[in-house]
Amino acid sequence: MTLLSRLLGVRPALRHRVRVRRDVEIPAADGVRLLATHYYPVTRRGSPLVLLRSPYGRGNALDRLPALLAERGYQVLYQSLRGTAGSAGRFDGFVIDPADGDGTLSWLRAQPWFGGELATWGASYLGFAQWELAARDIPEWKIALVQDAPSSFADVFMYPGGAFATGNALGWVQLVERMFTGGYSTIRQMLGLAGAARRLSRATLTLPLQEADRGLTGHPVPWFRDWVRHGPGEPYWASTDHRANVVRMPPVVHLQGGWHDFFLPGMLADYASLSAAGRTVRLLVGPWSHGRGLYTREGLADALAMLDAVLLGRQAPAGVRLFVTGGGRWIDVPAWPPAHEATAWFLNPGGGLSRTPPDCQSSPSRYRYDPADPTPTVGGTQVGMSAGAKDNQRVEARADVLTFTTAPLDEDVEAIGPVRVRLHVRSANPHADYFARVCEVDPRGRSVNVCDGIVRLQEAGPIQAGDIRVADIDLWPMAHRFRGGHRIRLQVSSGAHPRFGRNPGTGEPLATGRELRSSEHEIFHDRSNPSALWLPLTPGAW
Repeated sequence: MTLLSRLLGVRPALRHRVRVRRDVEIPAADGVRLLATHYYPVTRRGSPLVLLRSPYGRGNALDRLPALLAERGYQVLYQSLRGTAGSAGRFDGFVIDPADGDGTLSWLRAQPWFGGELATWGASYLGFAQWELAARDIPEWKIALVQDAPSSFADVFMYPGGAFATGNALGWVQLVERMFTGGYSTIRQMLGLAGAARRLSRATLTLPLQEADRGLTGHPVPWFRDWVRHGPGEPYWASTDHRANVVRMPPVVHLQGGWHDFFLPGMLADYASLSAAGRTVRLLVGPWSHGRGLYTREGLADALAMLDAVLLGRQAPAGVRLFVTGGGRWIDVPAWPPAHEATAWFLNPGGGLSRTPPDCQSSPSRYRYDPADPTPTVGGTQVGMSAGAKDNQRVEARADVLTFTTAPLDEDVEAIGPVRVRLHVRSANPHADYFARVCEVDPRGRSVNVCDGIVRLQEAGPIQAGDIRVADIDLWPMAHRFRGGHRIRLQVSSGAHPRFGRNPGTGEPLATGRELRSSEHEIFHDRSNPSALWLPLTPGAW
């Protein structure tokens, strides 16, 4: 562990010798037996405790955080949630049984080695579990370190913009299945990757969609079927929505996310809510996709500095720290979003994109969307290794993708903040998705994605011939510098499968629908219907 600490630049001034107690039994409030591993420094009794609650197993080859924290002088209790890694009970996806947290806190307070100061830490599900923990008042809780995890699950992960995240949902089903069937062994999970991408790709095209789990795992997955049966805003999702718990989060919260993480918009909303609730919030956003920032020099060092500041009285980092993609540098700003000018770039006839609004009438741009051959996506905010910034040229060459591109930039253009698109659209089909993606195009034509978003339009009844609708799309935020000589490009299409599952175009229920219906689409860009992209330009950047 000392070697890892040295490589990451977080070697402690004094390294403590660590002991480990395995398979510690903790009774949940309903009597279910939960298992945990207790790491503790030999020479420090009653030192502050860091609690991690996870469904992903304990002590595998990739799990290095507990030992790293213990060698710095902290105790660590690493607990497996019910139904996982030896803990009794039934695992229920992203619904966490409150009896787990209630029983764990009661048990912990009764332990003679607990010193009365508690921190929580964890990425992804381990961060989501911290938001659930805040359903109760915990006076011992001093700091939460939440990485790549929002307080609300459904809107951000399951139904962004109203479109079901088929690829990410099934990707997580596949990940959990490998863990459960592989006994949480890292080696077995790696062996299980053979053919996994092909099986996942086939599963995302299953009709009806509620049967996709069986094709992927060989058996029904109850919580996946719940996801596809319950649309956004339905009461089912209340048990995965912990936004109201913001008032019981600890006094200090460290949030860490990545520009290519599917959870980032929710985390930035949490940043605003926590700040409004009077919490001290440190926000760090790096050039990462989901889960990639934890074991990085910048990510780990920043989180440890905040932990040490709260529990050991050392100096704390303050404000917001952002990595500017395209610029290759970190910047510090007082708050999110920093000062910016929401600046319109208008879609023009012939595929142009400019600061000048259209001053005449023109014919709309057209394409046909066929859910039997859904528009694919590359890179972006996906589960797995294919996420991040990728070359989009092959996707952009398809007939069902429109591109609108600026002239080469005279100088660098920096944009930091929220991004949105308004499209004036027409289609005879009332059930339609509109996907928008911002890319940077270099002089060789390589088009690399920066951020994107989607919206699903669904009308209760038929629409009138000739009706032009407005599609407002909130894209993922950005902190990006477009280089002089490069071009800014906006992609427009009606899909990004499987990141956002294909819209069948029929209005049938997502879970049980079997039919597919193609549709024609028009994107308007004239004086009466000025479609546009708004970028958050740094003041004085243009």
